[in-house]
Amino acid sequence: MKILLATQNQGKIRELQELLVDEGIEVLSLLDIPDWEDVEETGKTFADNAALKARAALQRTGLIALADDSGLEVDALDGAPGVYSARYAGEPKDDERNNDKLLQLLGTTSDEQRTARFRCALVMATPFGKEYLTEGAVEGQILRQGRGQDGFGYDPIFYLPEYARTMAELTLTEKNKLSHRAQAFRQVIPILKALKES
Repeated sequence: MKILLATQNQGKIRELQELLVDEGIEVLSLLDIPDWEDVEETGKTFADNAALKARAALQRTGLIALADDSGLEVDALDGAPGVYSARYAGEPKDDERNNDKLLQLLGTTSDEQRTARFRCALVMATPFGKEYLTEGAVEGQILRQGRGQDGFGYDPIFYLPEYARTMAELTLTEKNKLSHRAQAFRQVIPILKALKES
C-alpha cells in the first residue's frame, strides 16, 4: 500500500516512515511528485490548513493523502506564533530567524511565564471520500537560547522539563515516542491498517 505524506520536510517524512516501518505501507512525499505547487495555507486553524493540503495531494495523485499542520503556541504571546509558526519571521521560511524573533519578543519574560506547547493536526483524505482528523500536543517551556543539533523548527528552544532536555536534544526514537506529530501519526496508524486490509 502506498500513501502520500503531503510535505517536503525530511524530518516529518523520516518520523512517519519510522512509525510505519513494520506495516508494509510505503510513504511517498511531495519530493516524489514532479512540479508540485505549494498549497496556500489560508485556514484559521491547524486542522483547516492540514485539510487543505491533504485534499490537494489526494486530488493530484489519487493516493490516500496525509497532511499535518503544526506549530508552536506560546502562552505569553497569546498563543502566537500558532498557524504562522513556519513563516513567523516572514518569507522565505527560516527556522533560525523564527527562533530569533520569538526569543526577542519574549525578551525579559520570566522562566515561569515561558510556557508553550507544540500542537499538531493531521488530516487523512481518502479516495473513498472519507476524511480523518487526529491531533497531538506536547507541553514545554521556551528557553533563552537554543540547545541541541537534532530536530528542526523550534526544537532547539523548546524545553521539556520532565526530560531536562530540548526537543533538539532527543534522539529520533525518543522524539517519536512523545512529539505532538508522533501522537497524531500514531492515532492514524490503526486507520491506515484497517484501510490496507479492507
